[in-house]
Amino acid sequence: MSNSALIIGAGPAGLMAAERLLAQGAQVQIFDAKPSIGRKFLMAGKSGLNLTKNEPLAIFQNQYYDASAQLAPMLNDFGPADVMRWANALGADVFSGSSGRVFPKAMKASPLLRAWMLRLQNAGAELRVKSRWRTLSKDGCFGFETPSGPAQITPDVAVLALGGGSWKKLGSDGQWIDILAQHGVASAPFEPSNAALQVAWSPYMQKLYGQPIKSVALTAGGYKSRGEVILSKRGLEGSGIYTLSPALRQRQKLFIDLAPDLTIAQIATALQRPKGKNSLSNFLRKTLRLPPVKIALLQELARPLPTDPAALARMIKALPLAYTGLAPLDEAISTAGGVRWQDLNAGLMLKKLPGVFCAGEMLDWEAPTGGYLINACLATGAWAGDHAANYAAQS
Repeated sequence: MSNSALIIGAGPAGLMAAERLLAQGAQVQIFDAKPSIGRKFLMAGKSGLNLTKNEPLAIFQNQYYDASAQLAPMLNDFGPADVMRWANALGADVFSGSSGRVFPKAMKASPLLRAWMLRLQNAGAELRVKSRWRTLSKDGCFGFETPSGPAQITPDVAVLALGGGSWKKLGSDGQWIDILAQHGVASAPFEPSNAALQVAWSPYMQKLYGQPIKSVALTAGGYKSRGEVILSKRGLEGSGIYTLSPALRQRQKLFIDLAPDLTIAQIATALQRPKGKNSLSNFLRKTLRLPPVKIALLQELARPLPTDPAALARMIKALPLAYTGLAPLDEAISTAGGVRWQDLNAGLMLKKLPGVFCAGEMLDWEAPTGGYLINACLATGAWAGDHAANYAAQS
């Protein structure tokens, strides 16, 4: 007789856990609180579904901040090359962009998600939507609120893949924290990651809202980023700022290098040229090829600008930016916090709840955008699914 497995959460982590359990002969039921599956996954696909990043595994694994060591074995088991093979096998042929980011050629999540769910159901998975997890008894009975009334299930193993704490309307509402706390599992508080930076701009900047600030380097609390940010009404957003999330949450000082390809000495030498009748803005544009948005940012944050070329050069290379914090938790692309690693064994099983495994963003890890988020969700789902199947087989 095959073992029964319960998956709670039909995002990429939960579906991957289901796939691995089905492959080992388990009878799988997938429950999700929303009327349809993979809502955050589909939202990610609206701007082109970035599944992973095609880069050396050692570099890839090092992008997970404080959780890199914990995630390493899972990413080694299901890394970028594995994600690409998996997507291709589903008919969602992928390609690598110039930056190494990997996307389906269709640039959408929905075809992949439909093909994936169809494959799981053909393998025997049962899907139940509009079914919210409410209780867990000491004897391992999971209670749900469903359209047809309360339901109780006592599986041989369960994989929780309930998401983090952002984008509640898509399903990641964090309500599971209270259920696990009743069983002695205290999660690390959720905090925003990959979130916009809030800055109180003066009216002077209003005409520039929406413009990209290209080729800048940013540093905060030992973290460094090189890329592009978008100047918005509320502050700064984009991958260049998202990478610094751990430092920005701690309100570390932030500095922007407006000319990362030049040294302070090179800038100072250029600024010693005769200014003539040029305004300072025109002089900076012609001498250093700074675009208007960078000059405006310099004026906004450092006015009155130093007249000494060396002092102005230092300011251009390390422009301090005062900010009020990150965007609210529910507006963040992802979150830090969740089930602590110390409460899990090596197979992602909760030590205080034998037979109950966790996967995806509900674990306490974070990563920048660029394919790292979805890949780790898939990898932890695969890892939890495999270990849940092994646990059930040995019980």
